[in-house]
Amino acid sequence: MEVVKITDYMSVDLINLDLQSKNKAQVLKELLSVIAKSPNIVDSEKCYEALITREKMGSTGIGKSVAIPHAKTEYSENLTIGFGINKDGIDFDSLDSEKAKIFFIFASPIKDSQIYLKILARISRLIRNEAFRTSLLKAKSPEEIIELINKEEALQ
Repeated sequence: MEVVKITDYMSVDLINLDLQSKNKAQVLKELLSVIAKSPNIVDSEKCYEALITREKMGSTGIGKSVAIPHAKTEYSENLTIGFGINKDGIDFDSLDSEKAKIFFIFASPIKDSQIYLKILARISRLIRNEAFRTSLLKAKSPEEIIELINKEEALQ
């Protein structure tokens, strides 16, 4: 079985370690502007609408200061993952009512459901580790984020 790695769908230019948003709607737009740098995102406004639609079904704030906003949309040509940190935290309607500080955002073509679900499960598994979450929050560069995720994935 092929191992799906988060970092196969990320790059350093899709990481922002200093998100400035103050609320959920703003941070979704700010995160989308991060992944919109990818040529895979063909219409960022339509991707934003897909993210909002997904959030209305239930918050992607999964707790432990982590949110994983994601959407399947025809406006993403390939699975694309972005990452962001908001040091102050954002009220994201998280399951545990904690503010979200760590964000994995991704958009995926509708046809790629299998990879989409594997990535979602993989991120969910990785972020259970408190030491990993702490190291992400302390990271000083996008390169360090990629390195931390690679190391953690190798342990899985």
